[in-house]
Amino acid sequence: MLRAKPTTYRKRQRGLATVEFAITAPLLLLLMLATAELGRAFSQYNTLTKLARDGARYVSTVALTSAGVMDLTDQKVADTQNLVVFGNKGGTGTPLLSNDVRDLAIEDVQVTESLGAPLHVQVTVTFPYTPFLAGPLAAFGLSGTNVVGGFNMTATVTMRAL
Repeated sequence: MLRAKPTTYRKRQRGLATVEFAITAPLLLLLMLATAELGRAFSQYNTLTKLARDGARYVSTVALTSAGVMDLTDQKVADTQNLVVFGNKGGTGTPLLSNDVRDLAIEDVQVTESLGAPLHVQVTVTFPYTPFLAGPLAAFGLSGTNVVGGFNMTATVTMRAL
């Protein structure tokens, strides 16, 4: 039985690691980008939920009059919207949540009386999530939100007025 020379075997193996890497690199890159995108979406949703919770906590303390009647005036709603968007009732500073497309705006925050339970207030915040790959894909002529999947994130918090 003839055996191949050791030098012949080594020559056949040369470049095999490069071919294996070329096959697996796109899959690994896709997995890394998907993990980063999911983490970014989760972080933005947590921020959105925290802002809605802070707004609901504030409006639940000022919504009732001393007679125990719900009184959501335009000023109380505006203060709550400013608190959710800017972190203060005055509406000054930069928005607390933003992405590449736009910032969180006053129009994204709705403050209402909860219809399901008496003497409850509800704060709903809606914000469009845009993937970070939307910009590079648009540079290639592809619409990022259609290809990658932008969507609206919504956080709703209901609290009893105190």
